[in-house]
Amino acid sequence: MFNPQLGYHTYYVYIITNKHRSTFYIGVTQNLKERLKQHSVNAENNVKTFAASYNVEFLVYYEKFTWIQEAIAREKELKGWIRTKKLELIRDFNPTFEFLNYHFE
Repeated sequence: MFNPQLGYHTYYVYIITNKHRSTFYIGVTQNLKERLKQHSVNAENNVKTFAASYNVEFLVYYEKFTWIQEAIAREKELKGWIRTKKLELIRDFNPTFEFLNYHFE
């Protein structure tokens, strides 16, 4: 049953890549704008994370969810996919493989 006191939240499952579009990182966040900034700063400062190590900071795909449990389940599902299936998902959503960071500036 809906409880109006709980309010609504937005969670994002996202895929970012490097400038060559050769490596993908899949994550989940409540604030995609801030998370993209963190990835960019980490890449610039050579922070020792997967995304920073591969200069993965360019958004190519995202989905919105109201419930964190659904977002986490989707993140896990996408992480289990083979590369070709991830590429197909990205191309269905973003046919030109454009960097979409500007949507969250």
